Amino acid sequence: MFVKIVKNRSYFSRLQIKYRRRREGKTNYRKRRLLVAQDKNKYNTPKHRLCVRMSNKDITAQIIIAKIQGDVVLAAAYAHELPIHGAVVGLTNFAGAYATGLLLARRILTKLGLADKYVGVAEANGEEYHVEAQEGRRPFKAFMDTGLARVTTGARIFAVLKGVVDGGVNVPHSMKRFPGYNRDKGEMDSETLRERIFAGHVAEYQKMLIREEPEKYQEVYSQYIAKGVKPGEVEDMWANCHASIRANPMAKLLSETFEV
Repeated sequence: MFVKIVKNRSYFSRLQIKYRRRREGKTNYRKRRLLVAQDKNKYNTPKHRLCVRMSNKDITAQIIIAKIQGDVVLAAAYAHELPIHGAVVGLTNFAGAYATGLLLARRILTKLGLADKYVGVAEANGEEYHVEAQEGRRPFKAFMDTGLARVTTGARIFAVLKGVVDGGVNVPHSMKRFPGYNRDKGEMDSETLRERIFAGHVAEYQKMLIREEPEKYQEVYSQYIAKGVKPGEVEDMWANCHASIRANPMAKLLSETFEV
């Protein structure tokens, strides 16, 4: 039986090893090339990317520019910083992702001296909002970099996007991937999105478990019980967190160790 040798000398002479981060499954270089490439008439103006990365215990949001030497992070915000602002539980849910995005937006604008000029949405309401240019300096603009995450409707990466936009940063986007968007009607239910921003869905589920399955409530929401956060206090916790972020966005943790 004849078996053709595919990996012969000619094959290896033309073999090109893929980039290390492609081999490790960490970077989509096709997407990165489109996000990093800048128009030639911009004259070396950096192109800013809003990079959002999720893990089991944390959310990372960064403003990054690409240079020949490598990527440079201009500002970063993490979900494990939220306890400074009063949010002690649920740091990686939809509400925590929104607060992380809001923290990043207020932090980068404060760093650039634009915090007073571009305030964004004073109180989160779930309605569509786009940052408009005002007289003088234009708004800070960044492009969403989702990495390898699935861009499904209602994903937490879009909660970070909404938080950044409500914080006053111009990120081109549509409302189609936010919770509450009706594809058939082409309309957005802002109340549904607002409920997610303030973790109203979490509070409702907690109330249902307390009524019907108290044992499961003790097991699933043990962290809420340990921190003394009752279902009726969840929305107020996140509202106070947003206010604290706007009051002091540059607050930092004294230690990098954190517990979720």
